[in-house]
Amino acid sequence: MDQMNKTEVIEFVLLGVTKHAELRGLLIVVFLAMYLINLIGNGTMILVISGSSQLQTPMYFFLCNLSFVDFCFTTVTVLKLLNNLISGKKTISYSECITQLYFFIAFGDAECVLLSIMAYDRYVAICNPLHYITIMNKKICLRMSAACFIISILNSLLHTLLINQLSFCKSNIIEHFFCDFTALLKLSCTDTSVNELLVFTVASVIILVPFLITLISYVFIISAILKIQSTGRRHKTFSTCSSHLSVVIIFYGTVIFMYFRPSSSYSLEKDKISSVVYNVVSPMLNPFIYSLRTREVKTALKTALQIIFSHFKKKG
Repeated sequence: MDQMNKTEVIEFVLLGVTKHAELRGLLIVVFLAMYLINLIGNGTMILVISGSSQLQTPMYFFLCNLSFVDFCFTTVTVLKLLNNLISGKKTISYSECITQLYFFIAFGDAECVLLSIMAYDRYVAICNPLHYITIMNKKICLRMSAACFIISILNSLLHTLLINQLSFCKSNIIEHFFCDFTALLKLSCTDTSVNELLVFTVASVIILVPFLITLISYVFIISAILKIQSTGRRHKTFSTCSSHLSVVIIFYGTVIFMYFRPSSSYSLEKDKISSVVYNVVSPMLNPFIYSLRTREVKTALKTALQIIFSHFKKKG
């Protein structure tokens, strides 16, 4: 019995983004550039929101949380990918793989829950503006944020503990650029029915419930906006949630395409591209979407840049 529970595989081989070795140099440049843009974009967003008195509102508090989650979500997979591309190795130890899986699920879940909280925040702001300050007070916002991370951590812990109980004695080749949950299940030589049941219950709830909250919130938001007779006021109201809506469409669009498409249309290459979009591209674009489409962020960013330039000018 002990022998059956023992993990025979001590490391895995990650096949990476593509099998074409001649693209290695290009991939290093592309992924390093995207990671640095992610770091600068989300880091700047956190600093600007934290340092601006005008942005101390629930919406920007959650946006600050989202920027932190986006950066961590990408870091979990891209740093190891870059390390393997630069070194020419494709291996990842068992403990590194389990750790990567844990943080990937945790930050992915946090992203889903945060997007639904932000959608609810916009719903209250647009549909119940007179009660907004009362409903979305500081204490409630902190509790929502804490609940988001607690739910994500517990769900991820449950998945990784059950994965850790499996035995991997068949192949150690993962046909992906990171330790994906479904890829690990395929490699197990023990019964994975409990893990699969968990995916279709708890994991589905973590993804679908936030999605439904987001969807319902926007149904009410759009309905309320269409009732506004003034075109200028209608446009101004919609602009307060258009950036968040853009982020939601990009993130959930790729997640739904990846996990809810028919098995007959499954393709490993499409799977990898979808993973790159929601794990790397979307978190990289989010700060730019918010900064370009939100007037308050643009104003705060300009103010911060003016302070920095004037500081260096005085030193010079």
